[in-house]
Amino acid sequence: MNVTQDLSILHLIINASAVVQVVMGILASVSLMSWYYIAMKWFAVRQARNKTEIFERDFWSGGDLNSLYNSAVNDRHHAGSMERIFEAGFREFAKLKTQKNLDPKDVVDGSRRAMRATYQREVDGLESHLAFLASVGSVSPYIGLFGTVWGIMHSFRGLANVGQATLSAVAPGIAEALVATAIGLFAAIPAVLAYNRFAHDIDRLSIRYESFMEEFSNIIQRQMR
Repeated sequence: MNVTQDLSILHLIINASAVVQVVMGILASVSLMSWYYIAMKWFAVRQARNKTEIFERDFWSGGDLNSLYNSAVNDRHHAGSMERIFEAGFREFAKLKTQKNLDPKDVVDGSRRAMRATYQREVDGLESHLAFLASVGSVSPYIGLFGTVWGIMHSFRGLANVGQATLSAVAPGIAEALVATAIGLFAAIPAVLAYNRFAHDIDRLSIRYESFMEEFSNIIQRQMR
């Protein structure tokens, strides 16, 4: 028997016990899903950052706020998160300032509440699927470990019918069990790294959004004087 052939990864997966194969299948599916979400989230965060930089440049260039608002309304489906936050705040400001006998502080507070509601929706959208990546990163090693423990138990039960335990008899069972742990780590490590990176990027974007809301609220407050 060719030991090298018997210990190939494909051979170990094919000849693993049913429970270990199920564990490997689950981990492989989870890994593919996590890579899909990693790619999707990478593009989403990158796009949000680029659109934020473009809008900040346009906003602080001294252009007319009405023009910026009309642009945001006309291109709402392609607008960035900060642009939608601005749109919500400016719309509320334009509506409240036409009401008579309304305190300027109420106008500012109303605009800030409108921006805050949009901000929460935008951040929630950016954070979607992060919980899945966190779960994959924390649970996958344990699922792989379960497959490994089960595979080793299955291997030792098989040795009960063997008169003499040799390395050639033990190695395939131990190796196929360890493949489950390897697949679990392969699924977990990218998910953890991606989660930490995306969480950091989204936190930085949310800080920029909050800073913009405060700065725009100050602009509205000055216009109400």
